[in-house]
Parts: sequence; C-alpha cells; structure tokens
Amino acid sequence: MNRRLVPTLTLLLLLAACGGGTDTATHVEAVETVSPNAISEILSSDEHVILDIRTPDEFAGPRLEGAVNIDFYEPTFASEIAALDPDASYVVYCRSGSRSGQAMDLIRDLGFSDVHEIDGGIVAWAEAGLPVVGP
Repeated sequence: MNRRLVPTLTLLLLLAACGGGTDTATHVEAVETVSPNAISEILSSDEHVILDIRTPDEFAGPRLEGAVNIDFYEPTFASEIAALDPDASYVVYCRSGSRSGQAMDLIRDLGFSDVHEIDGGIVAWAEAGLPVVGP
C-alpha cells in the first residue's frame, strides 16, 4: 500500500468509528490554524507541547525548539495522537501545512480543546524570520 495513503485511510476509519465526526462545533474555535507570528506570540505567553509531524529525516533539519516528532506517515500516527492528553495545549506543524491540515481534522474529532496549527508550516515560520534549531 502506498505509504502516503496510510494516514488518510486511518483517519477515515477513525472518523467512521466516531460517527463521522460531523459535529465538532464545540472544539473548532480552540482548534485553529494561525499565522507563524501569532504562533510565536502564543508560544511566548503559554506553555504548549510542540508537535512536528514531519518524517524523521525532515525533523533532523530546521525545526522549532523543543518540538516532539510524530511522523504523519507512520501507521501508528492516529494512535499516537489519540494517546496524547486532549486537555493539554499544542502547536502542530509540518513542512508546508498540508499534513498538519489533515491532522487537525483528527485532532478535532478526538476532542482536543487547545491546538494551534502553524499556517504554512515550518516553511512559513522560517520565511517569517522566526527562530529554528538544527541545521
């Protein structure tokens, strides 16, 4: 099976198991996509777990300081996200926003209440001149 299809299929199975995931209005306002500069402000004022959902090879490059890597393409991605504390505060990013955008659907359906996605991913973060660690 195509490695890139596994997370999508896993997400679809989880949505089906959760009744389709169509009633997420109670979580949508706090689970949002925001600009890199807004994320920088959020990170400076509150404690958040930073989730980098790129591959390990990508994670070895520039990343946000303190980020934890959970590979979006691994078959265990959905279960690793589900194992996280849904009441904690998170910042999620990937390379350009595609994978993190897909992950936000899963995050909403799992009932997380405080998650911010970096609009444009690490690429937009770096283009905004914000700090990264790594090569």
